[in-house]
Amino acid sequence: MLRFVTTADTEILATAAAVERLPDGFPEVRCANPSAVSDQEALVEDLLDGARVVLCRILGGRRGWPEGFDALRARCAERGVALLALGGEAEPDAELTGLSLASAGAVAQAGEYLRHGDVDNVEQLLRFLADTFLLEGHGFAPPREVADLGVYVPGEGDVPLERALARRDPSRPTVALCFYRSHRLTGNTAWVDALCAELEQAGANALAVWSYTLRRDPDGRVPALALLEGHVDALLVTMLATGGSGAADNAPETGEGVGEAWQNWDASALASLDVPVIQAVCATASRAAWQASDSGLQPLDAATQVAIPEFDGRLLGGVVSFKERETGDTPVGVAVPRYVPDRERCARVARLAVRSARLRRVPAEERRVAVLLTSFPTKHARVGMAVGLDTPASALGLLDALHADGMRVERPFAHGDELMHALISSGGHDAEFLTDAQLAEAPLRLPVDLYRRWYAELPAALRESIEARWGPPPGDAYVDGDDFVIAGLELGDVLIAIQPPRGYGDDPVGIYHDPELPPTHHYLACYWWIDRVWGADAIVHLGKHGTLEWLPGKMLALSEACAPDAALGDIPLVYPFVVNDPGEGVQAKRRAHAVIVDHLVPPMMRAESYDELAELERLLDEYARLEVLDPPKLPA
Repeated sequence: MLRFVTTADTEILATAAAVERLPDGFPEVRCANPSAVSDQEALVEDLLDGARVVLCRILGGRRGWPEGFDALRARCAERGVALLALGGEAEPDAELTGLSLASAGAVAQAGEYLRHGDVDNVEQLLRFLADTFLLEGHGFAPPREVADLGVYVPGEGDVPLERALARRDPSRPTVALCFYRSHRLTGNTAWVDALCAELEQAGANALAVWSYTLRRDPDGRVPALALLEGHVDALLVTMLATGGSGAADNAPETGEGVGEAWQNWDASALASLDVPVIQAVCATASRAAWQASDSGLQPLDAATQVAIPEFDGRLLGGVVSFKERETGDTPVGVAVPRYVPDRERCARVARLAVRSARLRRVPAEERRVAVLLTSFPTKHARVGMAVGLDTPASALGLLDALHADGMRVERPFAHGDELMHALISSGGHDAEFLTDAQLAEAPLRLPVDLYRRWYAELPAALRESIEARWGPPPGDAYVDGDDFVIAGLELGDVLIAIQPPRGYGDDPVGIYHDPELPPTHHYLACYWWIDRVWGADAIVHLGKHGTLEWLPGKMLALSEACAPDAALGDIPLVYPFVVNDPGEGVQAKRRAHAVIVDHLVPPMMRAESYDELAELERLLDEYARLEVLDPPKLPA
């Protein structure tokens, strides 16, 4: 009798809970999410079977489901079925109200119930529809006001901000989590509980805030972010982007004056917090679908939870939950979706957030930073190869900047050439020149036995792929006795090292670009040594581009079995990258949670001789001129 079509799964969850409260003999209630059904015609016919009232709520307005909505409205008009159509925003959708087959007052009343949106309001909404259109007489209460934002504590529920702040441990960083109000109001918070627990386990104070939106209010403020100002060291976000007023809608239509908000992106509300902002993904696919997928996320998730939030400047932390559907008989005739946390991924994202938060709290004199230089192919002459960047000079400039910031830094080099020669003399990875003596004398080492213990913790599938290509640990390369050898220089609390080779063999260029080639044991050993033994607080990949972000694994929302995730772990990564290649830089953002720091392309100049070549060219020109005009002056 009553049908509820909605593109918001949390509303189906709330409706299922509300139906359980309804009295015996109440009209049948069935729900559907058109975005989960491919055959829209069949969906419309099934919905209208026995229907007398249809409530339709479409996120993004009519353009969010244009053909399906038009078919639904036409069938309702033919059969005399009341249709109440609503948009996904708090404000009424004038277009959908006008297309409704019910009074504007009834549509507005239904919208008020859904705007407040908890299970109590959904129950009263169903009673309102039954009494108003079916004359049932069960009685209903008016919409009950529910706050637009609040602070949530797992196990306790909503608490005042002051109480949540008062219980913080001042020795720990505070990491806030912003999530949608609809999750809180429908009880869909198992994943929030799990993520908060992992934040606490990782050493932070967790502060969970739910909100209707991250858009600006009429006063130009984002209330949820204003609530957090001055109280947090890092922010995890699972909500859509805040920068544009159309951020939650579908792609803007083209035309003069249309989509201007997308061209004038304003993320200053996030920037004003002055803390790392990390995007945590609540995938709309099941965990099984994610595990089987090479892409990692469905296209809609990739757009709304990765690409658009990047305009805000957010880092991509990874996936934390999956949408699973209850099977069997349900109160609303359709599988009821719930967000189920993945504890391992929650822990990974939480550790990244906590380590990012700690960076600003660790005194400069205690901070340790590893700087990795690329080397492609694996030759001494190519150490520090980076597109559009004078890497040796930039490395020295970085050392000076870190020293000025208060870090303990040694700088024994007058210019970049000295740094490069020192790196090469320490060993490097060029098999043509690397000697046994250099390996034996190298001071930076990881014991193979320790590596084996860590390696055994990797997922079996990843270990199998590594051993199928490189054999059991430790492998054949860059091993001296019982140790892996790390190519690098310790300069106080800064490590300058050469990124480990992605592989070794007869085709170094092919190895560098092979999308299926797993990392070597030495590759993993280098990153693990930097993080777990040397104790880096952050890594800097100096220049475009290294190999980490191109290792095998999912395109987005990596798993623990993906090679970049296994190598890098949860250590913060900063990546200076040439500004004119966002296509490759975005891979590091999405597959290695990198903070991209753009640098300009080099200034243009005439393609001509320089330095000694310019002098040689001048002498040759002079010789040629004298040969023609005054041969006696030529040297004998």
